[in-house]
Amino acid sequence: MQSIVRLMTIVAALLALMPAAPVLAADVGFEQVAIPNGAEPPLAAGIWYPTTAPATPHALGDLTQTIAPDAPIAGRHLPLVVLSHGGAGWYGGHYDTALALARAGFVAAALSHAGDTFDDQSRVLQLWRRPAQLHRLVDYMLDDWHGHEQLDAARVGAFGFSNGGFTALVAAGGIPDLATIAPFCEAHPDHDLCEALRHANVDVHSGAQVPAGAWVHDPRIEAVVIAAPSFGFAFGRAGLSGVRAPVQLWSAADDRHQPHPWYDEPVRDGLPRAPAWHVVDNAGHYDFLPPCDARLARRRPQICDSKPGFDRAAFHERFNAAVVQFFEAVLRQH
Repeated sequence: MQSIVRLMTIVAALLALMPAAPVLAADVGFEQVAIPNGAEPPLAAGIWYPTTAPATPHALGDLTQTIAPDAPIAGRHLPLVVLSHGGAGWYGGHYDTALALARAGFVAAALSHAGDTFDDQSRVLQLWRRPAQLHRLVDYMLDDWHGHEQLDAARVGAFGFSNGGFTALVAAGGIPDLATIAPFCEAHPDHDLCEALRHANVDVHSGAQVPAGAWVHDPRIEAVVIAAPSFGFAFGRAGLSGVRAPVQLWSAADDRHQPHPWYDEPVRDGLPRAPAWHVVDNAGHYDFLPPCDARLARRRPQICDSKPGFDRAAFHERFNAAVVQFFEAVLRQH
């Protein structure tokens, strides 16, 4: 009898150490946090996570999401995905993807990249700041967040769109050459990316002044999803040789903001391991952002309008499902 009890105790201890199966949450909890950022003001961030508390509609900036604010966290050994928004965005920019991840049993954390948000473009070409901030977000989630003991530090993924895709690539080991931006924009002044920098009075030569040791990588990131990465031409094979994590890469077939083949394709072709490559027919650059309601569409038509016949809402159902499936498949191995 004692041997059976001892065996059951050992089995219970082993089960406690094993990663838990994904939690299919009935609802999603959400909280906003301020993350210490050295001598600079704290970074604003949002965190979505599985919960059993009932969710109700709540405002998120100009958006509405169905969440349970500051609810208890459901589950243990939960995988973490950090999200990096595009240029002039904010932490709520991919809230629908964060909700989908949380419903599938992930904790999704996104931050607003100081210096490259909708209300502050003062450091838009100091691109090295972004992966450093993302690294700080991972540190906070694994060490300081009140729910950190319910996370699995061995299962961390990163999601990024546009400038956020660039950020995720660097975080995963990429090293870009920002000195390529000025000659590129001289050769392609009609590109929206280059026009946006010019209209913002950003000196495209300033990006070449990269401080020593500025590119911060995060070896804890084990899986990466990237949509329409900006500055893809700045990497090359050598610059991407350090990216070892599996990558799912999304491209909008009708991306007029970052025209083909200078952004997505150099990343696809330069990665040491071929990514899971998805081309979305009839989609534009901003179709990777969530569908807009009528009010936001009136205020921001440049990011809300899709081509005739493209159903952004239906696409996001498929897109979010594929993102969740990829992270589940890769991070389950760890």
